[in-house]
Order: sequence, then C-alpha cells, then structure tokens
Amino acid sequence: MIDATLHNDPGCPWGYSASPDLAVLRWRYGTSLRWRIVTIGLTEDARRYEERGYTPAGSAAGHLAFRRRFGMPVGTAPRARVVATGRACRAIVATRRLQPHLEWAVMRALQFGWFTSDLLMDTAEGLATALAAVPGLDAGAVVAALDDPETEALYQADRAEARTAAGSPTEAQGKAANSDGLVRYTAPSVVFRSEDGRALEAGGFQSIESYDVVVANLGPTLPRRPAPEDPHDAVAAFAHGLTTQEVAAILAPPLTAPDREATESALLRSTAEGRLRRLPLGDDALWVAA
Repeated sequence: MIDATLHNDPGCPWGYSASPDLAVLRWRYGTSLRWRIVTIGLTEDARRYEERGYTPAGSAAGHLAFRRRFGMPVGTAPRARVVATGRACRAIVATRRLQPHLEWAVMRALQFGWFTSDLLMDTAEGLATALAAVPGLDAGAVVAALDDPETEALYQADRAEARTAAGSPTEAQGKAANSDGLVRYTAPSVVFRSEDGRALEAGGFQSIESYDVVVANLGPTLPRRPAPEDPHDAVAAFAHGLTTQEVAAILAPPLTAPDREATESALLRSTAEGRLRRLPLGDDALWVAA
C-alpha cells in the first residue's frame, strides 16, 4: 500500500487538466494507492484575482486554451463575475466529514461546475447545483455544513498542510508557489509515501510517466493493471464516470499519445449497445456505466 496525498483546489485549471493522468494512475494501481485530498484554498476573496487582472472573459478564454492542450471539458459562457475558491474547498472538507466515500466525486463535481458552467461557485446556490450531480450525496447537508466550526477547523488544517512546501523537492523543481506569505504546494501536487516511511513528491503539474516512476520506485511489487482493450472496462471501474480524454488516456499504451477520436468512436458504439450512458458535459461528455 502507498499513501498518495493530493494537494488540489477545484478552481485550479492545472489541477483539473491533470485528471486524465490521475485517472491512468488510479486505473493502473487501484486500491494499492490510498488517496487523501488536501484542499489548497487558493483564494478567500475574489478581489485578489481582480487585482491581478482576472476577468470573467479572460478566464473563459483561458479555460479554452487548457481544453485545447489537455482535453478536459469546458464551458464557453463567461461568469457574471470572478469567483473565489475557498467555499468550494470547504464543500470538499464538509463531504469528508459527512460522507467521506464521496469526497473524490465531490471534488470532480466541483471542478466540472467550475470549468464547464457559469455557476457562481462561491455561493450556496452555485455549490448546491454543482453538487446535485453526485449520486447519493446529501448536497443540502454539505452546503449547510460549510460554516460549521468543525468544517472550518479541518479546512484550515488542509490549508496549513498545503503550505509546508518550503525546502521540499516540489520547491526545488520550481513547482511551489508563495501567494500569501508561505511556500505552498501547487495543484495538483502528489506526495507518495510507502508503508516504511519513504516519500517521493510529484509536485505541481506532472505527466503520467512522472507519477508512474515514483510509484514504481516506492512499490516495485505492487500489481500494475495494463491498459484495457474495451473502453467500457475503463468506465465501469470508476463509479463517478470518466470524460472522453480520461478514457483515451487509460486506453493508450505506455509512451503513446491518447487517441481521442478512436476512443470517442468506441465509446459511442458501447453507448449504442446499451453498455454505457453519455451525459453531456460542457463541450464534451461524461461517460458512465449503464
């Protein structure tokens, strides 16, 4: 077993764009990796973004650039205003308290809300709408728990842990940041730790090859699942569904670029056969087992 601590923030486009490579890692090693999310809390007040020149139109254009480069779904409508990320991070922490088995699905739902919609993701209404997509989640209870003292304490503990990157390999590689006086991990930094206490970091945005070499060094005897031949098998392994690019990345042989067009065609065939369902998501789709 290897512990994998993921430092992430639902409003970070780098953290969102790493989803295909993280999906490959989770497919290959399954339950041999024990994941833990640490929310970074990039901003508590949207004015900080505005002071740095962020605008709704500029953010929407930036999302399209990330989509062209990395393939995750995006929306095209600018928001009514710039939004901060702290409330969405608290929603992840509140889910950890109330329904911990849905924490990863909630993080993804918030990312989809952030990058494929024009919801105001720092409002109770926007968060509730995004969270409504998570099957089995009591979205109302999560939103109601955002301001609970226990939620706040856990969130502040996450923020403090995320700001311990000073002197780390992540900082040495130039993958850390200092936006509020402390050196922090950037999204989506992953710290891997073996049961004997050895630790390796894949700081900031990395490739699947980087993740894979880290895991291979810490756990050379871990079972490693090969790429599936049928996209249905990939989708069925993830209860929260997969985007087209995530499926394409899982199907790609090692050191081979994902074949998105062939993957989408295969996914459509599986959908026509009744084995998968296609849920529209931004300018793409979320594929789930039928």
